[in-house]
Amino acid sequence: MIIGIPKETQPSEKRVAIAPDNIAAFAKLGYEVVIENGAGEQANLANSAFVEAGARIADSASAVWGDSDLILKVTPPSMEESEMIKEGATLISFVYPARNEELLKKLGERKINLLAMDCVPRISRAQSMDALSSMANVAGYRAVVEASHVFGRFFTGQITAAGKVPPAKVLIIGAGVAGLAAIGAARNMGAIVRAFDTRPAVKDEVKSLGASFLELDFEEDGAGSGGYAKVMSKEFIEAEMKLFAEQAAEVDVIITTAMIPGKKSPILITEEMVKSMKQGSVVVDLAAEGGGNCELTEAGTAKVAHGVTIIGYTDFPSRLPTQSSKLFGNNLVKLVQLLGTADDFSINQDDEVVRGALVLDQGKISWPPPPVETSVAPAKKPETPEEEVAEEKSKNPLLSGGFLLGLLSVSLLALGWNGSSEFLDQITVFVLACFVGYMVVWNVTPALHTPLMSVTNAISGIILIGGMLFVSGANPWLAGVAIFVATINVAGGFLVTQRMLKMFRK
Repeated sequence: MIIGIPKETQPSEKRVAIAPDNIAAFAKLGYEVVIENGAGEQANLANSAFVEAGARIADSASAVWGDSDLILKVTPPSMEESEMIKEGATLISFVYPARNEELLKKLGERKINLLAMDCVPRISRAQSMDALSSMANVAGYRAVVEASHVFGRFFTGQITAAGKVPPAKVLIIGAGVAGLAAIGAARNMGAIVRAFDTRPAVKDEVKSLGASFLELDFEEDGAGSGGYAKVMSKEFIEAEMKLFAEQAAEVDVIITTAMIPGKKSPILITEEMVKSMKQGSVVVDLAAEGGGNCELTEAGTAKVAHGVTIIGYTDFPSRLPTQSSKLFGNNLVKLVQLLGTADDFSINQDDEVVRGALVLDQGKISWPPPPVETSVAPAKKPETPEEEVAEEKSKNPLLSGGFLLGLLSVSLLALGWNGSSEFLDQITVFVLACFVGYMVVWNVTPALHTPLMSVTNAISGIILIGGMLFVSGANPWLAGVAIFVATINVAGGFLVTQRMLKMFRK
């Protein structure tokens, strides 16, 4: 069975569907890989690299399309390419079926199977095949690079002999995959980053990357299906627009990522907001392909309006073609593995991932798919109450702490007995110190005190009680020092534990 990799024909598209590193995985499944001559050149992947990896070079696009049983591609095929595809073959690429009805009709005439990488359901087991996320990751990073290219200052703050340079302030709207990638890149470049998202659940992710999370005083969650945000209420939109207006006048760079599947991208940055921005500021609109989040965005171009550069490129992943091709190729490998080896290749519609991505089934439209459950409650473990476990452990009296402590005391008494009252006083103090110290500190609930600290403080508790009993004896100064040191250890143990517990509190 032959896998064909044609050269991308869309203007400015520099990616290729797979990288040489992916060929070994296909060969292991029994596939022969044929790639069009020069398909990887713009991604800095030479023909020789593919040949060394085990692929065969085809001289023309028609040879790839006409001879291959499985076509792997990045962008949707053109009408001309649709006529070249082998009847009954399988095509996997980005398709965007909602806005390519004519293309689907054309491909349907060839009775092919069509799987859309943009339709892979966003569920846990499909994460390795989620090309939208992998490309969004690249786009978020590249957005920061493009912004820094046209911005007139450093992103990071500096204090030099020539003067002080303040750090750039960056606002990122939308904390999905692209937004989080942009946050990470901007923070790594030293900028002060603020982020906003309608989904409160992403707050911790934003803060973990070092950004500030902007919130509204609203009890409304923007989490929608499939990992996307949903359309918010009118009151919420008015409140967030007021927030964006305030931020626009203060920040230097705005990066927007808000897209809603099947709908036009919402306008979040108005012309009035752009006018309020400082001269030399930058707006990067990652939603330009869907109409844009900025009122002044022009898809595919960068322009200056009111002294602000507005970047509306729609090919951010293609601007990092080598990395994008490798990530996209990895996504394709995982999906092809799901479809089976060359000997048992099949479109298993019982598989929710395959069914979700399937757009054409032997030429018949099968999109949209039935809804996919995005989260499954974990199976409950058999209930074993902690009390029952504790009872089982305590059934053997020989293993109890009190018994072991008593046994130790009797042993020491037998070893050191010489009939003197001084030894009896010392052994009595030791036994009392061990018992009281053990009972006071060791039995603290582990949730309030880590097991490690419990052990060390149990020892300190023994020293503390012993010192208190000996403080009126022959060497009160030594006993006082013991009490002081043991107290520091006990107090410090609880302080450390409190700091550890704060790490797990929201």
